[in-house]
Amino acid sequence: MDAETNNCSTSSAVEKGHSVVYSVDQKRFLLPLEYLKNKIVMELFDLAEEEFGLPGDGVLTLPCDANFMEYVIALIKRKPSKEVEKALILSVAASSCSSSYLYQQEVSQQFPIYNI
Repeated sequence: MDAETNNCSTSSAVEKGHSVVYSVDQKRFLLPLEYLKNKIVMELFDLAEEEFGLPGDGVLTLPCDANFMEYVIALIKRKPSKEVEKALILSVAASSCSSSYLYQQEVSQQFPIYNI
């Protein structure tokens, strides 16, 4: 994906009407200000404050990786139902929001294989 497609920007300039956030793997995301009112993004901000505290340097790092942020942005663009938003928020609040963590959870819920 290119920077335009996933709202990720490599430029240091911030476009008017946007806010910059970073994922824990240091990917930069340029979010439209209207996304800041989204309940999923608000939950990520709350989790960031709990985990990292308020940024003194003006850099806001969200407690999730770039893959998860790309998923959240794509979901917001599709305007999810309130039920979908609520389910994702509950999932994020109950666990880490890294895609590797979500993958590990999926794998760990499979049936174990035993050698007899």
